[in-house]
Parts: sequence; structure tokens; C-alpha cells
Amino acid sequence: MVSVVLPARDEEATVADIVQALVDGPVAAGHVHEVLVVDSHSQDATAKVAAEAGARVVEATGEPAAGKGDALLTGVREMTGELGVFLDADVVGFRPDVAVDLVTPLQSDPSLVLVKGFYDRPWDGPGEQVSGGRVTELVARPLIGERVPELAGLAQPLAGEAAFRRSALLDVDFVSGYGVDIGHVLTVHARHGLDALAQVDLGERRHRHQDLAALGRMALQVRAAFSLVLDGLDRVDAEHAVPLSVGSGLSLHREVVSTWRLGSPA
Repeated sequence: MVSVVLPARDEEATVADIVQALVDGPVAAGHVHEVLVVDSHSQDATAKVAAEAGARVVEATGEPAAGKGDALLTGVREMTGELGVFLDADVVGFRPDVAVDLVTPLQSDPSLVLVKGFYDRPWDGPGEQVSGGRVTELVARPLIGERVPELAGLAQPLAGEAAFRRSALLDVDFVSGYGVDIGHVLTVHARHGLDALAQVDLGERRHRHQDLAALGRMALQVRAAFSLVLDGLDRVDAEHAVPLSVGSGLSLHREVVSTWRLGSPA
């Protein structure tokens, strides 16, 4: 059985259409048996519209600061399928067959554990496409080249859309926030080897682009995930300082971005 897991925080505008497309497509065809939306402390009607569209909705169990990592951990704990598919809840023009595209390699090759999607993410400008994303190219790929060069062939190591064997993630310590996706890649590679990883071309995907300040926080969480998984640390605190315009001058906004081990779904 296959479960689709959608982590969602304030995705009222898109999550219902995604759930409906999955219910009408791969669920109706028997390829997917449940759509599970993990509501991660939303302030809008994400949970309500997702349930009305046909999803089973559960609440993320951890604190809001644990972010996406906690939502995925909750999803793996609550799902009922042996195979799972993580999908993003902010995609515009969603194609439901991506769930089948991602899980098919797991069904045909029992040696695979994690299948990552890769895709083009168009900007608003015509003809401009970014394959890896800014955090991938500026942070993740240099760290992979330095610390785990065997993973250099992954087109989008930070991609949030992936298929997995639930049994392989049950005893994995998930990483908080946006470090969770690369955390899974690093852990699966360390435990099961390179041949347990695969990737699937999903074509073109349109997500909401985050501002640079948000990407800065994401970059710190991604960098921290390498230390948590590869160096055995339990927590990484990093200062994020951003100059802000105030009147005719500048003010320095400082915050601490924390990334930590959340424990395992089991």
C-alpha cells in the first residue's frame, strides 16, 4: 500500500486542489490508498479544505519551530502504507501522476530505499529555469562535494518530493526544519549505500519562491543537517544577521536559527 504525505503550513490556496487531484487520479485508480495531510500549525483553513477535498488530516505533534522536519516525522508515524511519497503542498498546476512516477522504482526494485524527484522550476521570466535552486547550488552542492562526493550525481538533493520505504525511516532521527530532506539523503546513504538511492525526472514544477531572508535561514538548517548526521551532533545554533532598511539608515536584525535531532518516528 502507498501513502502520500503532504506537510502543510498555511497552504489553504493550493492544498485542496492537490488533494482533489490525487483522490480523483491515483487513489481512484488504486495506485495510492491514502492521502495524508500533516497540518503544521497553520493559521489559515489548510486543515479544513484538505479534509473537505478527501485527505486524512493529522496535526504535527511537535513545536512550531521544528517545522517541516516535525511534519514529515508525524507523517511517517501516522501513515498506514509500507511505501510513502512526500509531496509539496504549495505546487501550482499539480500533476497527480508524479506520485506514481516517484513510487514506481521502489515497487520494481526492492534494493531501493529512497527515490528523489528532480525538476525544472521556472521563474517568471520566459526561458529562465533553475534546476537545483539557490540553496542547493550555493550551500548543499559545495558541502556534498566536500563531505560526500559520492552523492554529487543527485540533481536536486534538497527536493522535498520523494518516495521512501517506511521501514527504513522508522528508526531514523529526523532533522528539524528544512534540514530534514538532506538529512534523509545522508542517512540512507550512510546506512544502505549509494545503490539504495534513485532519482526520477518530474518535468516542470511550479512552487512558491521564498524571499532571500527565508532562504538564508533554510541555508543554515541545511548546513546544520550535515553536522547532525555526519558528525553526530544533537543540535546546531547559528546566528542569522540581516541588514534592514530603517528610514534613511540600516538596522541589523539578528536571530538564532536552531536545527536539532527530533528523534525517530518509532
